[in-house]
Amino acid sequence: MNDIEQRIDQIVQSSDVVLFMKGTAQFPMCGFSGRAIQILKACGVSRPATFNVLEDEAVRQGIKQYSNWPTIPQLYIKGEFVGGSDIMMEMYESGELQQLLGGASN
Repeated sequence: MNDIEQRIDQIVQSSDVVLFMKGTAQFPMCGFSGRAIQILKACGVSRPATFNVLEDEAVRQGIKQYSNWPTIPQLYIKGEFVGGSDIMMEMYESGELQQLLGGASN
C-alpha cells in the first residue's frame, strides 16, 4: 500500500459510516453528494463522518483507485465500500441500506 492508500484506509476505518464527498454535510458542493447526505439522514444517520475531497486532490484521485469506483461520493460502512449515490438510493428504496446501517453506530 502506498502512502495515500494507507491514509485513505485510515479514514475509512476511522468511523462506522464514512462518506467521501464534494463539500461538507452542511454545504454539499454537488447534487450527488447532497443526495447522499439526504439518504443517510433519512436512514437515521445524523452525523456521518465525511471527507471533503475538494480539499485534498491526492485523496480525490486516490479514492477512485482504492475503491475501483470512478465517481464521488463514495460510502463506506464498517470499512466496506457500498457505492455512490445511485446505489445508495437503490439500496434505500429496497430497505437494504437501512439494514446495513442498523448495525453501524451513528
